[in-house]
Amino acid sequence: MASSKVVSISLILAACVIAFLYIGLQSGPRFDVGSVIAEFANSGTSDRSFHADKFTPEILLSAPRRSPAVPDPNGKLAVYTVSTYSFQLNKKTTEIKVISIKSGQSTLITNDVATSEPNWLQDDTELLWLKEGDDGATKLVVGSVDKIGEAYVAGILPGAISNVKLKLLGPDRIAIAWTGQSWPNGTLYNQQQEPKRRSTARLYDQTMVRHWDKYVTPQKNAIWYGLLQRSRGKWGLTSVTNALQDTGLETPIPPFGGKDHFDISSTGLVFVAKDPELNPAFNTKCNFYHVQISDFSAGPAPKPEKLELETLQGAASSPVLSPDSKSAAFLQMQQNSYESDRNRLVYIPSIAALREKTGSSTGAQILDIGDQDTEWDRSPSSVSFSPDGTMLLPVVVDKGDDVLFTIDLTASVAEPAHQPQRLTGSGSVLDVQPLKTGSNELFISSTSLIDNSVYTIVDPAQPAGARTVSSNSRNGASFALSSDQVSDMWFKGAGAYQVHALVVKPSNFSENQRYPLAYMIHGGPQSAWTRSWSTRWNPAVFAEQGYVVICPNPTGSTGYGQAFVDAITGSWGGAPYEDLVNGFEHIREHLPYVDTDRAVALGASYGGYMMNWFQGHALGRVFKALVCHDGVFSMPGQMSSDEQYFPNHDTGGPYWESMDTWQKWSPHRFTGNWSTPMLVIHNELDYRLPISEGLAMFNVLQERGIESRFLTFSDENHWVLKDENSLVWHTVVLNWINKFVGLPHYKDESMLDMNYGG
Repeated sequence: MASSKVVSISLILAACVIAFLYIGLQSGPRFDVGSVIAEFANSGTSDRSFHADKFTPEILLSAPRRSPAVPDPNGKLAVYTVSTYSFQLNKKTTEIKVISIKSGQSTLITNDVATSEPNWLQDDTELLWLKEGDDGATKLVVGSVDKIGEAYVAGILPGAISNVKLKLLGPDRIAIAWTGQSWPNGTLYNQQQEPKRRSTARLYDQTMVRHWDKYVTPQKNAIWYGLLQRSRGKWGLTSVTNALQDTGLETPIPPFGGKDHFDISSTGLVFVAKDPELNPAFNTKCNFYHVQISDFSAGPAPKPEKLELETLQGAASSPVLSPDSKSAAFLQMQQNSYESDRNRLVYIPSIAALREKTGSSTGAQILDIGDQDTEWDRSPSSVSFSPDGTMLLPVVVDKGDDVLFTIDLTASVAEPAHQPQRLTGSGSVLDVQPLKTGSNELFISSTSLIDNSVYTIVDPAQPAGARTVSSNSRNGASFALSSDQVSDMWFKGAGAYQVHALVVKPSNFSENQRYPLAYMIHGGPQSAWTRSWSTRWNPAVFAEQGYVVICPNPTGSTGYGQAFVDAITGSWGGAPYEDLVNGFEHIREHLPYVDTDRAVALGASYGGYMMNWFQGHALGRVFKALVCHDGVFSMPGQMSSDEQYFPNHDTGGPYWESMDTWQKWSPHRFTGNWSTPMLVIHNELDYRLPISEGLAMFNVLQERGIESRFLTFSDENHWVLKDENSLVWHTVVLNWINKFVGLPHYKDESMLDMNYGG
């Protein structure tokens, strides 16, 4: 096993090689620099790769992170971005690359760190990407895969933009749409042009005041559109129009909305937005809108037309237009103020008919593909059209996998093809693209618990013949991981149902040895552990320390039917806790290779809530130590959170109406039972669960004389995202739990660049 010192030396040597190649590239032939740095193989056929002898936090965080890839119209190349962080140089690199779909070999297009979001133009040679300027403006840059290094600016926008979408209108004419924040007057916002104020005061007349990790400001998200036109061999942006100006609407919906909240066609835009008549802190209700655009080079924008379905009053997402621009689809929940309701698939056969009708006569169909009394009861997270427009392609969490399904729109409700058909197997589908024009084959980007990026081609007519184009880590081998480490476990829940868990073992696992247990509880709570990659809570990192990691999906988890999700409402510390108790007993009785006398438990958000619930109840005594990351200490404390509809729904109403429920499931009531050593992590920019929750936990632990530590990051939110911070997080967490189960310290904390408060 290589020590972290050996890995560090290897990475330093790699950095030296990069410097040498960079000098040579200025005058010599262009090579794929990205494949020479500390990067894992981009294809199964490449002979240049980086191999780790042991999967550590440094490897997790410095491994190249590929974006989903987008094929060109001819299906020959696919474009993607890759970012890599160097702990030796304290620097992140960003590259745009194209990969040969036939060979799996990659070619560097640019390594300018200010570039992002590459898109194909009208053929397989030209790309459009964004370049951030020092003045806060954004350049639209056009480059060629045939003439690498020869790029030009097609337009400059006076602020930060993202989420670019293109639609070919005809030869040398492309409709373009993007999103960005707008000033109240509808122009594109540029943070560097924000006026300097003599006071830092903020005054609000209504909530919400803060959202996720930012204070709410007058600037709102908006969609812009325009026309790209080629003249004399070069593309240029001819116009810019704010599609939402003077509408009172905002999309993408904060804080996480992006490309999944709008779409573009040759005849207009569709998008979803929160109902502007309702306060977003207390409501999730959204509407679907369509903007008919006859000329992308002319403004102002036509008024958005709203589709409102009486039976669907909840959140909406994933509006998409069919390839022929005639039809649309989107997802919407039934209940307002319930963010985890089941998404219903809405299909609009004719956008033209939609413009002519209102109310229930629009022709929009809520597809009858299953309900609680039928076999298929899942909630899609996204939807798209097949390349020929005859099928919908929803991505659904299903028993620990993020699965792509097909729904045949040409089949009648009674035909089996109308019901969802599973297209992909194990793993987590991130993105689905047409492979090429004129083909129904799909190019799928996905991850797994052992691989952070996989590109695959799937033919819906023959899904068993799926072909892997590229595995970023050679199916885990570059990480020293294997699919043999991952398995499933089912155990009896608190009621007449089975609970599913994912099990991740060390790569050197032996049935003849016993390993300490890491019991990892997911957040949400309406979420799930899936076979997907994460740089925040990655089970394999803990397994490679010498743990058997078990990730249960108790009551409230997604992927096992809506009734299972709904059952946590009003019972945060009830059925889920009993499920977890049963899970621990199942491990003790049925997994002889797990030493439950050396067990630790970890959780974030709702998982952090459960750590505090463990502390106050019997299960907390079986663990040697706990880790609570940004968890709930006091249920009434959630009244200081941003999205009030969430605690209101899960407790049955606002505090003054459901006080008994708020108090019943509040961990702070049981602090007299706390006795297990605990590491508390809470960040200053966490406005979902403010830092006062973590400070209260730590104060209780300290006053009761319980061994404890408090870790905080002033520049992180509910998550720890910055690479250097994440390395500190992993080091402190691993050192903490290893100490109590007899495993070696991961790393000397004095080597970390951080402040000690006492």
